[in-house]
Amino acid sequence: MNGSNMTFLIISSVLVFFMTPGLAFFYGGLVSRKNVVNTMLSVFFICGIAVLLYAAVGYELSFNGNIGGIIGKVDHFFLSGLDLAKLQSKELGISVGGYLIFQMMFAIITPALFVGAIVGRMRFNFLLIFIVLWSIFIYYPMVHIVWSANGLLASFGVLDFAGGTVVHINAGVTALLLSIFLGKRLNFGKRLKVEHYNMPWVLLGTAILWIGWYGFNAGSALGMNDVAVQAFLTTTIATGAAMITWMVVDMIVVKKPTLEGVCTGTICGLVGITPAAGFVTAAGSFWVGAISALASYGFITYIKPKLKYDDPLDAFGCHGVSGIVGSILTGAFASKAANSSISENGLFYGGGWHQLFIQLIGTLFTMVFVTVVVVIIVMVMKLFVKIRVNEDEEIEGLDKSEHGEYADYTVASQTSDIEKYGKEFQGQLAQFNKPKS
Repeated sequence: MNGSNMTFLIISSVLVFFMTPGLAFFYGGLVSRKNVVNTMLSVFFICGIAVLLYAAVGYELSFNGNIGGIIGKVDHFFLSGLDLAKLQSKELGISVGGYLIFQMMFAIITPALFVGAIVGRMRFNFLLIFIVLWSIFIYYPMVHIVWSANGLLASFGVLDFAGGTVVHINAGVTALLLSIFLGKRLNFGKRLKVEHYNMPWVLLGTAILWIGWYGFNAGSALGMNDVAVQAFLTTTIATGAAMITWMVVDMIVVKKPTLEGVCTGTICGLVGITPAAGFVTAAGSFWVGAISALASYGFITYIKPKLKYDDPLDAFGCHGVSGIVGSILTGAFASKAANSSISENGLFYGGGWHQLFIQLIGTLFTMVFVTVVVVIIVMVMKLFVKIRVNEDEEIEGLDKSEHGEYADYTVASQTSDIEKYGKEFQGQLAQFNKPKS
């Protein structure tokens, strides 16, 4: 076992775990005051359910054995009998246990990403069951298909350094489909500007995500080596490029820079560079970040309003669109100068169209696979579980109707006053309408 590589992997795992509470702050700051608790809980509880599920069957389905290049098989339920001290990689000197922990953190953050599309209207029990089924039938197969040595797309030559297909396109497409199945919020299109609960939380969440993303991307090198340093550098440059691109476009289009825009651009850069981080040069990462931000900005600003689906926090617009762009651009900017292990250079580095074509196939396969399975899961679940809260519950907010809690006492006191004076008014009205003798 290589001590330095194992230490690096454990620290990276902690950073990836840190991303999930960071995402809770990011989403919690963006939603309306009456749905803060529900949104943050919907993200954070996944830390528990995903860990238990991954230990039970997730690791085995992802990496143990191979069935048709699609899924593994469960020989060690709840890791019983699995030799965690066995070396996962003799070259890097990392153990099965260390690699398992690192991959477990990915299984936590990925389903948390699509929560942004369902805020304010999905029943919590539906979300809980959906995440279990989604993990088993979509996430673990996608991990096996892309990252297992015998996986279908891995064998085809698809490059995905840290999760463009497995994480971001997967979660983004899921977010889009769930938002369509749920339908629009009751006030959809009536308000010109969404009332965000706490913009400082959004900045805090963005900063935590950026920090955690170093574990996500650099950690995917699985050791303290040149590729890890390259991934750290490209992640930083792409994110900075995306942030400034979004801010400048905002200054041109809406005539002012916004904190929401800067934070959104930052996330788009992080998403876009994820599949390419260990495969591109610093110059390539700049273009990946800038193009990802432009693509997401154009989609969210001009295309999404015409499609008229309701994804409140733009989970698809950020993770789906930037993930798709980043995955495809990996085939354009991949370079042996950045990573000598890749078989050929990308289009812009003299490698021709071959790798770009492979990336297109991998991206399309992911979108189709996720779409088909999500539709099946939701259609079956709707036969047994209600997917959406009723109108009264949506109006009063899911913090109260689903959890009986509030993000602050202001909401609780306002709700209490409404109930109090509402009842008094009803009593006065009944007295006024009482027939006179």
